Amino acid sequence: YLQLPADLTKMHLTDNPHPQVTHVPSSQSGCSIASDSGSSSLSDIYQATESEMGDVDLTGLPEAPVDSEDEEEEEDEDIDRTSDPLLGRDVVRECLEKEPADKTDDDIEQLLEFMHQLPAFANMTMSVRRELCSVMIFEVVEQAGAIILEDGQELDSWYVILNGTVEISYPDGKSESLCMGNSFGITPSLEKQYMNGVVRTKVDDCQFVCIAQQDYWRILNHVEKNTHKVEEEGEIVMVKEHRELDRSGTRKGHIVIKATPERLITHLIEEHSIVDPTYIEDFLLTYRTFLTSPLEVGNKLLEWFTMDSLRDKVTRVVLLWVNNHFNDFEGDPAMTRFLEEFEKNLEDTKMKGHLRLLNIACAAKAKWRQITLQKPSRDSPLFFSLLGGSDKGFGIFVETVEIGSKAAEAGLKRGDQV
Repeated sequence: YLQLPADLTKMHLTDNPHPQVTHVPSSQSGCSIASDSGSSSLSDIYQATESEMGDVDLTGLPEAPVDSEDEEEEEDEDIDRTSDPLLGRDVVRECLEKEPADKTDDDIEQLLEFMHQLPAFANMTMSVRRELCSVMIFEVVEQAGAIILEDGQELDSWYVILNGTVEISYPDGKSESLCMGNSFGITPSLEKQYMNGVVRTKVDDCQFVCIAQQDYWRILNHVEKNTHKVEEEGEIVMVKEHRELDRSGTRKGHIVIKATPERLITHLIEEHSIVDPTYIEDFLLTYRTFLTSPLEVGNKLLEWFTMDSLRDKVTRVVLLWVNNHFNDFEGDPAMTRFLEEFEKNLEDTKMKGHLRLLNIACAAKAKWRQITLQKPSRDSPLFFSLLGGSDKGFGIFVETVEIGSKAAEAGLKRGDQV
């Protein structure tokens, strides 16, 4: 199923919001996922600049509702309820204990939410997971040491461990332990298959879901009709899955589920399907897990900005980035320089409405900070210049900062308001 060339082992799933994907290097996965600033609304910025911006497309920019205190209390209660793992597992178990024919759409959605966190389901498409959830059977083995499969026994199911640990003892004397989320049993084939080794439980109350061989083969081998592979120079660089958001069939299209990092970046300025409207936001939230530096994205955006046909799309990506993850720029000198260069490009191309939108977004997201500069004498230069004041009719701003100076080392930046 979806056999990819060995050199594409760095392809990344984009529809799995959980950080348990084992192929992400630990050295790259310890960074912050969300900005402290949060994803606030840009609608007020748009209103402030609407008169001079003209027809600027801001559709899809995130909007955050303003909650009253009562609503916040209700939300806290909801979070308390949903964050209780025992309550969540009880709901899942109720769904699991139903016969496949008795499972409702809501039951399958509950199972889907739980199952796609497990490694056994990590590389499967959403439609495959949903189909597997609709046919899985729940089994419990109460006692430790119970033999589940004998060596040489004919296999008829695929097993996924939901709770507990099992041990596989192979004929050559070696053994292997499998825990929650691991799988064993048949491969997706209708040929007769036999167990190599003895499978026994290591603890009490081991829980499994089982999928019959016929169902497992049918679901995994019919998935090709729902996927589309994008090839470049004979290699697969992106895999998309066809999805329908409603049963009427009016909202359907392809959603990106796997791609190389380079292809994920390129998709930022391509047309997005109706079933994948938040691709840019999802990318900006998760790129830290598969890119070593945000400049890999920034440099491509600057390159694309030179093309007239891509200019609006690039500007939209940058505005979303600044609004939702301003920490990426504020704490990184290289990204601050990227933002200044992008600002200059907006000035040069006379995109005044977008420029004002960018400036207001930066002002709204920037944090207060204190900088101390020590001068050896009263006559020593400051290494920076100021602009504005009461005679100009606006505040005092830092206009320039000399590169490599004490002021720059202390963290003073062009555009800072004193």
